[in-house]
Amino acid sequence: MKQVVQNYKSGELAVLDVPVPGCKPGGVLVRSAYSLISTGTELMKVSEAGMSMLGKARSRPDQVAKVMQSVATNGVPATYRKVMGKLDSYTPLGYSLCGVVEQVGAGIDDVKAGDLVACAGNEHALHAEVNWVPRNLYVPVPDGLAPRHAAFGTVGSIALQGVRQGEPRLGEVALVIGLGLIGQLVVQLLTASGVRVVGVDPDPVRCELAGRLGAAACGDPASAAVESAVAELTGGLGVDQVYLAAGGGSNQPVELAARLSRDRGRVVDIGKCRLDLPWNAYYEKELDVRFSRSYGPGRYDPEYELEGRDYPIGYVRWTERRNLACFLDLLARGSVDVEPLVSHVADFDDAVETYRRLKDGELKAVAVLFRYPRQEGGTGEAAAPAVAVPAVNVRRRPVRAANASVRLAFVGAGNYATSMLLPHLAQRDGVELATVVTTTALSAANAQRKFGFAQATTDLDAVLGDESVDAVFVVTRHSSHADLTRRALLAGKAVFVEKPLALTEEELAGVLAAVEESGNDRLQVGFNRRFAPLLREARARFGTRTGPANLRYLVNAGRLDHTSWYLQQGTEGSRFAGEGGHFIDTASWLLGADPVSVYAVASPGNEDLQVVLRYPDGSTATVSYVTSGPAGFPKETLDLVADGKALRLDDFVRAFVYDRKRWVSSRLPKARDKGQNAELAAFVKAVRTGGPMPVPLPSLVATTAATLAVRTGLAAGAPVTLERAR
Repeated sequence: MKQVVQNYKSGELAVLDVPVPGCKPGGVLVRSAYSLISTGTELMKVSEAGMSMLGKARSRPDQVAKVMQSVATNGVPATYRKVMGKLDSYTPLGYSLCGVVEQVGAGIDDVKAGDLVACAGNEHALHAEVNWVPRNLYVPVPDGLAPRHAAFGTVGSIALQGVRQGEPRLGEVALVIGLGLIGQLVVQLLTASGVRVVGVDPDPVRCELAGRLGAAACGDPASAAVESAVAELTGGLGVDQVYLAAGGGSNQPVELAARLSRDRGRVVDIGKCRLDLPWNAYYEKELDVRFSRSYGPGRYDPEYELEGRDYPIGYVRWTERRNLACFLDLLARGSVDVEPLVSHVADFDDAVETYRRLKDGELKAVAVLFRYPRQEGGTGEAAAPAVAVPAVNVRRRPVRAANASVRLAFVGAGNYATSMLLPHLAQRDGVELATVVTTTALSAANAQRKFGFAQATTDLDAVLGDESVDAVFVVTRHSSHADLTRRALLAGKAVFVEKPLALTEEELAGVLAAVEESGNDRLQVGFNRRFAPLLREARARFGTRTGPANLRYLVNAGRLDHTSWYLQQGTEGSRFAGEGGHFIDTASWLLGADPVSVYAVASPGNEDLQVVLRYPDGSTATVSYVTSGPAGFPKETLDLVADGKALRLDDFVRAFVYDRKRWVSSRLPKARDKGQNAELAAFVKAVRTGGPMPVPLPSLVATTAATLAVRTGLAAGAPVTLERAR
């Protein structure tokens, strides 16, 4: 197996081939899926290894003292050989990971092979493909928690233990000095505890991140903004707790802590920073200085860590292992969000280069993960998730062109059908609204009266059996789309189904099975935005492209009323499952291809999503689907950049193309035209003439599969490959 190691004498970093550890009693063998680089502790160790011998001595006076004691006891030659031998050896890196149990040692009964676990320990949760981990240093990962997030378990436990030492109480105010990885987690944990937080860091990017994650105010330690925020939040009394999560040789953090603390406040040291306490300042306020030792009680106790002897819960409530389990539970429940902290995910084989980029400052990061290669054929394989894009296999039967009028039946007559579809069809020449089918008699009668349907019924079978009906519109709730589409295709009808086509891979497969069985591929999904006149004109102005493109699509979806059936996710799927296909289809149409992979991340509760689509030519599209935006902000904005050109669409009201000359759309329609009328015209024409459907069926399938992959990716916390059947 492979493992990351460092030679402390030379500073060399390497990925070595080493033997797989044995599975000893009292622990488990774990095959790594993700491991986390501590950008504080590990980088400090890497930087020290690159120093001269004098520099190493200055950075570790504690070790120098041990060397001098050894000289006094053993003499210079023996001490020199001992020190050089230790320095000139490979040492491991890493202490926080998530992986799959590959083998269970004797005496272990709480996990089994194949279980996902989070692991801790600088001797057991190493940057290595396989680790042996004793009982008290692993915990099972809660269902639904992504492995890449569970890999934060150890650093999360360090932050959690620090917060416990501060004993926060509801309504208090805390100061967090240092907004690196630990500091960002401390901010979230305090916020989840009902504490208002002021963050301090010289890096404005980290301050902005902490603000997004819950801090009430953040600023540079040298600015007056921090003191002003503390004064405002505390009425000038000072903060209740200070958490020192900073590193380095400056004494500024402990001096700032004294200045901004209240009388008898608590100061907790979590990081490794200089602690020359200004006596007068700490004495006059009688500040309570506390230290937080790593992950919690049990750390550095070999009987606890190696022999698995737990501390009774009645005497020690929060041990290392209980802290680890608690932090994972907070992650799983959305109380803490680590995804915004992930600056970079590197393949494990690129470990040395990743450390170099971090050390040189080329890679600015809060948290960096190593992703381990998939292992074929073992119980511990960390398989990359994939969603199948089914092949469309159909022996088309002869297409029957409609007569002079195209006879349409509507299944469903809700708000969208009556506001966005039927008004266009009711006034279109050559269209006959034959039958409307609803589950309640009154809604069918209302649609018949308003739009002039010849018949209104609640009997779907009668409509599907009516040979005079040329096409069926499925405009019902999402959970019924796939089944109704399948039945209509088997009945030989052309079908227009509103998005989504399917909510699961099984439903999609059922629709395609109906296509194959019947030979009827006359199917259109209501992806109307590609038909919007303004967007089509902008695309034409943009012209062809030769290089990869970058596309950004911001969807300000807004909040739903609590009575909306869209919120019935158990039966109707998520909001993005219901309407995300719109935006993926638009991106694919603009880029002229179907996506090959999907990566999705979400805010707590999965309400706000970032979906990154990758295309065969290297193009990418990012769909930002947010519900937390203001109501007055445009609902949809889109930017496309390629070949030195840019296209911008502002909510289907105005479009711009930037090339050698700037083009601005002259049309400013009073009502946004998102393409429904043009889409319906294309569908009716295809039914009347027997020509091809407006959007090829393989494209509809690819968009549906990509939409389904978002859910798979959120559960796995990893990119999802869209595997096309051959």
